[in-house]
Amino acid sequence: MGKLDGKVALVTGASRGIGEAIAELFAAEGAKVVCAARTLKEGDHQLEGSLERTVQRIKDAGGEAVAVTADVSSEDDCNRLVEQAEAAFGSVDILVNNAALNYYIPIVDYPASRWMRAFAVNVHGPFMLSKAVLPKMIEKKSGAIVSISSGAAIGPGRGPYPGAKASGGTMYGASKAALERFTQGLAQEVYEHGVSVTCFSPSQVVPTPGTVFHKLVDGLDDPRGEPPEIMAKCALLCASEPLDKITGRVGYSQQLLQEFGWISDGKGRGIDITGTGYSQI
Repeated sequence: MGKLDGKVALVTGASRGIGEAIAELFAAEGAKVVCAARTLKEGDHQLEGSLERTVQRIKDAGGEAVAVTADVSSEDDCNRLVEQAEAAFGSVDILVNNAALNYYIPIVDYPASRWMRAFAVNVHGPFMLSKAVLPKMIEKKSGAIVSISSGAAIGPGRGPYPGAKASGGTMYGASKAALERFTQGLAQEVYEHGVSVTCFSPSQVVPTPGTVFHKLVDGLDDPRGEPPEIMAKCALLCASEPLDKITGRVGYSQQLLQEFGWISDGKGRGIDITGTGYSQI
């Protein structure tokens, strides 16, 4: 028996990295998985990974999955994605908002078009997809919405800042802080309908094609990093724990896994490092 037997899961950003790991674990736990991203075929993007590869891996392992290309910054695409998920497997029981976009540019140089585009993916997408799946979840009195945040949401604190240099991460941190506030607000709104809403960040930097590209880690095997499988395990926890135990939680992967007894020893953000204000509420 899997933790997600009979469930339909929609995972965005499933072509590589964390999203790919979440999709594969959910399928292994019995879910029928709708894998969404913009990259359908290998080579369509400069980074390694594609929806076709993720879906094939799931099928090779005996699971069920379909690929749907979508741009989550578009309301039309979000609605079409949910419609295609329902056509393939039925109403969505679990939504994982994992797709994200970032440009490492200091604010003084940040093009407004890129700012709008990134916020559309990181904040508006989760809103539009949540809005699209909620009617069926509310009707069934069950469901789970899980969003992936980032350690970037933890601000630098008050000044002064002698010797500080612009990292270019202000936009990304701001969008993820917004996602955390959205999570707790939505969790309160839909609690009476039996739908859980959660959000968590990696406790340590996760080596993925994206973080390697941005030089946040030294490679996919960087020993300082947190394996994508840890993030997938925490997503499974958030999607499967009872409503009253998990809804409204904003936390960190290893912190939550340790708290719920899914791992024995954790480290990083949420354990060794104080998290955001939302994770403390």
